[in-house]
Amino acid sequence: MAFTITMLAWSTIEFRSELTAKKEIANALSAIKWGTDYLIKAHPEPDVLYGELGDGDSDHACWMRPEDMTTRRTSYKIDDKHPGSDLAGETAAALAAASIAFRASDASYSNQLLDHAKQLFDFGRNHQGVYQSSISAAGKFYSSSGFEDELLWAAAWLHRATNEQSYLDFLSGAGNTGGTRTEFSWDDKYIGAQVFAAKLVLEGNAGNSGRMAEFKRQLEQFICSCAQKGNNNVKKSPGGLLWFQPWNNLQYTTTAAFIAIVYSNYLSAAKASIQCPGGDLQPSDLVVLARSQVDYILGSNPKKMSYMVGFGPSYPTQVHHRGASIVSIKKDPTPVSCQDGFKMWFNKNEPNPNVLDGALVGGPDANDQYTDTRQYFQMAEPATVTVAPLVGVLAFFA
Repeated sequence: MAFTITMLAWSTIEFRSELTAKKEIANALSAIKWGTDYLIKAHPEPDVLYGELGDGDSDHACWMRPEDMTTRRTSYKIDDKHPGSDLAGETAAALAAASIAFRASDASYSNQLLDHAKQLFDFGRNHQGVYQSSISAAGKFYSSSGFEDELLWAAAWLHRATNEQSYLDFLSGAGNTGGTRTEFSWDDKYIGAQVFAAKLVLEGNAGNSGRMAEFKRQLEQFICSCAQKGNNNVKKSPGGLLWFQPWNNLQYTTTAAFIAIVYSNYLSAAKASIQCPGGDLQPSDLVVLARSQVDYILGSNPKKMSYMVGFGPSYPTQVHHRGASIVSIKKDPTPVSCQDGFKMWFNKNEPNPNVLDGALVGGPDANDQYTDTRQYFQMAEPATVTVAPLVGVLAFFA
């Protein structure tokens, strides 16, 4: 959730005028506040953050509407004795980004968000460790690869929100800049931190040497790889989709498209370009790259299918989503039990009774093939982290 909120807030910050012109800014801020209110409640003390409700094993064993759920809602937290720097860092980034998004419309709420963000960053920095060591139930499903990237990402956002030197010092003093990454995702934030460092270099607010220059160089190598002009290019499907991983590939495609658009704006403002091993990239080239991915996702692909549910004449109908796949409680309030959900709905080879408008599924395989059945969760499962980056990209192209 935290990464979703960070990306929604970043979309709102970078493309506020576009969202305002389309009368969508209020909707964007409302979506962000839904998440930030929750995150504030999950942070009752400076060094306490609740990170999970429920249990993945028992939840996966049932196919039920959320209104019918009978599985235990056990709560799990991190604290000073049971750290989770990655979880604290990403939540700090989300709240710092949201504080910028709300600054013009609700200064009091913006300040509240920033206070929580600062506390969480200090918590994560002073009590270090990966969160699954403290919340072992989470490690089975969302294991973290490390926490250094989240702390850098949080510091970058806090510097942007406050302009305080201490956060820039943390970023520029990084012992690990991440190297050239292969993806930007809920688990890997190095590219996000690299973007902010590169922005400062391009603006002349940081020297083009040392750690900051290293961040910028590594970011641009990733972009070169996405544009097929690097030394180790991102794989592309025959139809042109950037293909990173077999499970929910589109989450990586949408973040790559977002980075391309945002960085194209930064390059344009600085009248700069990227020098790749395979040739230079102008800001306009990054826009073309992002558009090609958006067009593919929305239907310009070999299957002629939109991977955004509810958009276009053809889109996935058997989305792997409990609430969408079971009849609405408003239409039939009869409780659906844990196992009956599988028997009556999950295994039913028919379109979902509820259309999950706006959701993005995981997407096709490396050969542009998609099987529209909810059993193929790697393809059919939607996620908020997949669609959140696309908000800013679509605002840019609207």
